[in-house]
Amino acid sequence: MHHIGEFAALLTAFFWTVTAITFEAASRKIGSMVVNILRLIIGFIFLSVFVFFYRGYLFPVDASLHNLLWLSLSGLIGFTFGDLCLFQSFVLIGARVSMLVMALAPPMTAFFAWIVLGEKLSLQSWMGMAVTMTGIALVVLKRNGEGEKNGIFSSMKFSYPLWGLLLAFGGALGQAAGLVLSKVGMQGYDTFASTQIRVMAGTAGFMVIYSFMGKWKDVFRGMTHFRPMALLSLGAFFGPFLGVSFSLLAIKYADTGIASTIMAIVPVLIIPPSIILYREKVSLKEIIGSVLAVGGVGIFFL
Repeated sequence: MHHIGEFAALLTAFFWTVTAITFEAASRKIGSMVVNILRLIIGFIFLSVFVFFYRGYLFPVDASLHNLLWLSLSGLIGFTFGDLCLFQSFVLIGARVSMLVMALAPPMTAFFAWIVLGEKLSLQSWMGMAVTMTGIALVVLKRNGEGEKNGIFSSMKFSYPLWGLLLAFGGALGQAAGLVLSKVGMQGYDTFASTQIRVMAGTAGFMVIYSFMGKWKDVFRGMTHFRPMALLSLGAFFGPFLGVSFSLLAIKYADTGIASTIMAIVPVLIIPPSIILYREKVSLKEIIGSVLAVGGVGIFFL
């Protein structure tokens, strides 16, 4: 089948849009920390049932040491660090703006390749980065009315809490690093079983953190709320199960840059449901900024 990787990336973008909307709603009800670990556990159940009928193994017992090491590291960085940041940003600045900042993930992936592997970035690539940054700046910055009094450096301020934006940036960082490590780790191994290993590692990472922070009481309390758990289960189906698996399928059969570019259209896809479901007021400036951000990613990998 032609373009299987590209189609998988497009489906991933739709899956992640559903995931962002449902997890934002659940996080506002029972907290992002609770949602983080429960969606991985539920997602792992979906994965294990599917993999059992698909491969005949309930767990990835046939993985090599290479697969286990690199995919586990990918899960810790992508899920435990990246999603810990991302889900808290959902609470502070909303899924729509958080996913816009996540549009930085593809250029950051290439940036890591430049630093670690010595790959050169072309002038066109730098231009793509600039366009993406400009688009994000249009959304997250606004003019400060007191700027004229305090000078040029005070003429702009953030439209959203800085801490929320930094957390979303951490999410992009985790996704970029996790994607690169995933491609290294799943060489010659099944995509869905690879996702199992990543989810297991991410869950283990959260279990350690929650034990130190004493969060288990909140987790068990969160499980008693029906509506957030229903949303969380829906998000887990489209996120840790379908979304993550199809993202690995995309980078397995398509160039990592092209796959990342297609998956980066989430900030545009998420605008209509944000308006319809949450009555968010989206300005023309924000729409233009979203399109610019995704367009910059496209320029980067042309």
